[in-house]
Amino acid sequence: MNRPYVTLSCAMSIDGYLDSESPRRLAMSNAADFDRVDQLRADSDAVMVGASTLRRDDPRLLVRSEDRRGERLAAGRSSSPSKVTVTASGDLPAASAFFQTGDVDKLVYCPRESEGRIRGRLDGLATVVGLGERVSMAAVLDDLAGRNVGRLMVEGGGHVLTQFLVHDLVDELQLVVAPFFVGEARAPRFVEPGRFPWTATRRATLFEAQPIGDVVLLRYALSERFDPEGPPTSPIPLRAES
Repeated sequence: MNRPYVTLSCAMSIDGYLDSESPRRLAMSNAADFDRVDQLRADSDAVMVGASTLRRDDPRLLVRSEDRRGERLAAGRSSSPSKVTVTASGDLPAASAFFQTGDVDKLVYCPRESEGRIRGRLDGLATVVGLGERVSMAAVLDDLAGRNVGRLMVEGGGHVLTQFLVHDLVDELQLVVAPFFVGEARAPRFVEPGRFPWTATRRATLFEAQPIGDVVLLRYALSERFDPEGPPTSPIPLRAES
């Protein structure tokens, strides 16, 4: 089976927070890095956020650059990648930018028993896919592979990032560190507690450390599928399960 090449992309404070406690989103990065992320998004077939991020940040998840959108269209692709989210409760605001912006596919993964209820609530705004009693990220990847998604960009939040990492489903981590602290106990963190594959005895491979203005990009190779030259153009064969 082929699964998409998975890149986790996020920015955090020095003390490991993705945001502050404030309802207003805290910008962790700068204009140059936002442009780099826009290129990564343009190179992807699908971009994913968790339901909590969808509710909290109301992201559009669209390619910002007109030139990049044009390049995608010239290549026979949609102007922006497909949008993907995962929900257990089905608490998804239909008026959010995720559903209302962009002429692209929108996919919602949920437990199978909730599929009909969520499909009725969204009323055609997205394709709703029920996957088992609880949605696993491995099952999401398998379904995306069947939809010809070769490259998946995962942008958060911490719960979704944690699930991908603890289950060893990530090929590449692009982590930006902002030059400040947040220090708020209830603010969302980069990851939640979990049993991660990378430990003191199995260190993650740092491929690149690049200053971008006042932030630094840390690029980690987390699987043997890691592609240092850029995104693949088609799904890559899945490594053998251990």
